[in-house]
Amino acid sequence: MTETTTDPLPGLFQPDSPANRELRSHVAPPDWRNPDPSGRYNLVVLGAGSGGLVTAAGAAGLGARVALIEKHALGGDCLNVGCVPSKALLAAAKRAAAVRIAGEFGVRVEGEPKVDFPAVMERMRELRAGIGPNDSAERFRDLGVDVFFGEATFRDRDTVLVDGTELKFSKAVIATGGRAIVLAIPGLAESGVLTSETLFSLTALPERLAIIGAGPIGCEMAQAFARFGSKVTLFEAECRILPREDTEAAEIVRNALHADGVTSRCEAKIEKVERSGDTRMIHLTREGDPERLEFDQILVGVGRAPNVEGIGLEAAGVEFDKRAGVKVDAALRTTNRRIFAIGDVAMKHKFTHMAGATARLVIQNALFKGRKKHTGLIVPWCTYTQPEIAHVGLYENEAKETYGDVVETFTQKFDEVDRSILEGHDEGFVKVHAVKGRIVGATIVGEHAGDLISEITVAMNAGMKLSALSGVIHPYPTTAEAIQRIGDAYNRTRFTPLLKTLFAKWLAWTRR
Repeated sequence: MTETTTDPLPGLFQPDSPANRELRSHVAPPDWRNPDPSGRYNLVVLGAGSGGLVTAAGAAGLGARVALIEKHALGGDCLNVGCVPSKALLAAAKRAAAVRIAGEFGVRVEGEPKVDFPAVMERMRELRAGIGPNDSAERFRDLGVDVFFGEATFRDRDTVLVDGTELKFSKAVIATGGRAIVLAIPGLAESGVLTSETLFSLTALPERLAIIGAGPIGCEMAQAFARFGSKVTLFEAECRILPREDTEAAEIVRNALHADGVTSRCEAKIEKVERSGDTRMIHLTREGDPERLEFDQILVGVGRAPNVEGIGLEAAGVEFDKRAGVKVDAALRTTNRRIFAIGDVAMKHKFTHMAGATARLVIQNALFKGRKKHTGLIVPWCTYTQPEIAHVGLYENEAKETYGDVVETFTQKFDEVDRSILEGHDEGFVKVHAVKGRIVGATIVGEHAGDLISEITVAMNAGMKLSALSGVIHPYPTTAEAIQRIGDAYNRTRFTPLLKTLFAKWLAWTRR
């Protein structure tokens, strides 16, 4: 099926509110005047999302002459329409859910909690505006970066034009990120759908919300809006939600979403969408049976496309693919040796932390002829549903395809961990895959899984074996005790019958 893409950050500063005006004053100030170019730049950075900002700040801090170009708003997706606003909504939704189950803990709350959705959204906007100064044009100017707003286009292999102004560079970094995809389903785009780039401009809670795509964005927002009071239906073309995650972990999340009132329709083929007034009608087939369902809003969360068009990559001699993005080597260099690319526009892993990690590498490689490789990075990620799913390294099937039958998998369930039991969050587990004790991958599903996965990531980066995790002292009671128990489980596999016999003989001898 063909796809279309949305314009990045449309209606970002809507509705017109004090918080949105404050945000705009930081990340897209209306009265900003682009500086006069200051000669040839050591580094020109296209795109001021997470990767571009880290690159510009780090290079300027080392004394480089840096230009930073942004088409829309500094902060990119993460600050404006991604991590920051979505996690603010998830935090509010979690509080609503906690009130509803408070009786299980002996805390009596009279009646059903009322969610003030406009207040939830305004809180999010105020928090986003409060974080805005970290990514502001003024801050980066004070760091010594020349900040330009406007359309950036490569004129040739060492020149960028910004609304007609010529910037010459020794090196350049493409950090233009990506944008939301809207499937080319008949009538879908015309029905006025929401994407992650427009969702946070809502001022009223949709009574009936359809979400197309049961990946991380779809599942997070499905749970949040169900907890706010929407009747949410989650559509997925594949056979289950979170199809790229561990099957058992995804099933736990599915059950949690259903408990919150989310209806999921997997293996659903949406044929067309019709709109009549404020009502959207989705026509679909499942197992050959047709259905028609009505909704007030439709949110599309099926992935992102790299921003590679309209920036003159052809003129710069930079190879790219409209789906895969800019072609880079292990050192993040493009087919033009002066130009590098980082973040969502070039990487398989499209995460804010991956953009930041590649930015740190590219500073060394672009400015100091380094050969740091992104291919060796160990990249964790997390889906922030409740419970969360976090993962690092290989999944079990990937590990077995790579290493064969020598892969061992160790699982520790949270319903056997005291802290999880006491907190009432005992659904989930820690699952670690190892080869001769070396950790090659892990999945955690449970409360604060995104925090817990970092301990395993550190162990993998340090080359620690599972036996070493057993010896790490953890405070009691904490959920991280589950990771220590994984190490204990591995050590027990090393206690072979022969060793057991030898130990028994030794201990018998010492009793004489």
